[in-house]
Amino acid sequence: MSNEIILLNISGQDRPGLTSSLTDVLAQYGAKVLDIGQANIHDTLSLGILFKIKSKKKSAAVLKDLLFKAYELGITAKFTPITLNEYEKWVTLQGKDRYIVTLLGERLSAKQISEVTKVISEKNLNIDAITRLTGRLSLVKDEEYPRASIQLSIRGHIENKAEFTEKFMAISRKLNVDIAFQEDNIYRRNRRLVCFDMDSTLIQTEVIDELAELAGVGNEVKAITESAMQGEIDFNESFERRMKLLKGLSEEVLQEVAVNLPITKGARRLIDTLKSYGFKTAILSGGFTYFGHYLQKELGIDYVYANQLEIKDGVLTGGYLGEIVDGNKKAEYLKDIAKREGINISQTIAVGDGANDLPMLNLAGLGIAFHAKPKVKDSAQSSISSIGLDGVLYLLGYHDRYIDLVD
Repeated sequence: MSNEIILLNISGQDRPGLTSSLTDVLAQYGAKVLDIGQANIHDTLSLGILFKIKSKKKSAAVLKDLLFKAYELGITAKFTPITLNEYEKWVTLQGKDRYIVTLLGERLSAKQISEVTKVISEKNLNIDAITRLTGRLSLVKDEEYPRASIQLSIRGHIENKAEFTEKFMAISRKLNVDIAFQEDNIYRRNRRLVCFDMDSTLIQTEVIDELAELAGVGNEVKAITESAMQGEIDFNESFERRMKLLKGLSEEVLQEVAVNLPITKGARRLIDTLKSYGFKTAILSGGFTYFGHYLQKELGIDYVYANQLEIKDGVLTGGYLGEIVDGNKKAEYLKDIAKREGINISQTIAVGDGANDLPMLNLAGLGIAFHAKPKVKDSAQSSISSIGLDGVLYLLGYHDRYIDLVD
């Protein structure tokens, strides 16, 4: 007895029990469902069911009953016959490489989506699914913190991933949208450790610059800091030069700065969500443990590695204790924490903004340049420049409904 393969496409107003009614008709004729997918936009349903049924006589009857049921439900039904060769060709595609492209911005425009999907099309890649990760935006009231994110699941072979990423970066710069490109593998779905730079990442300031202002050497220290972040001078050299300029600063000043640290927008939402889903978190900073430990208590961070200020008789000596935490040291700490927690390095995420963050950004399974300097943004795997730190959650594939459960 011959089999027929038919694709049923349904569109119309969504309502409870619709899928149940249609599959009940198929069940009466012993149909085998080969694939099923559904999307709902503004209460309008788009449902596809690919099914196999024996003999032409049965298929004619099932199509007639499906049309009648669609009429009853007030929806439109369309049928497409699929040949066995077409079906088998489709089956072979499931072995292709899979990737995730995530778009982030305060709002997303048709132009931004068009340019990204054009690159995907030019490479002969298939888009399997498009998912909105953020909640719906009101058109009549101003959002205090507008953000929009969609995730594209794509499939196919990419010969030159670097070229592919460069095209996305060019679109990102031109159209002011963040675009992240990741392999959709088992590690992406099982991230377990997130490591943050502190200054200008977890907090919206460079603490050493604030201390310098209070010590009356603001301009000198800022110039050294900026040069180091841009990668123009060695971090260790810049650190020692800046520390000497802080000699004599009172410990009371440190406490005042600590309690007034401006925590980055989205940081609490991000870390609360990560903790609720079992992630480990760490601060790996070229800044100071004095402030890192304050943030650790404030946000519930698991690990802190940073530079320790030398304080004698209540004032800074201009020196430090232990090794300088530079870029290479940050990468070492990331590796050590992952090993201690039994986490594969591919399951780690690193987030930072400066040149001294690049070693850990490049080592981690996912490195994210956050509101970063141009050199860092161009060198990192992914970047976030349009919204707050909770944008990391969308790169992990979290939808707002899962995040807001934590709030």
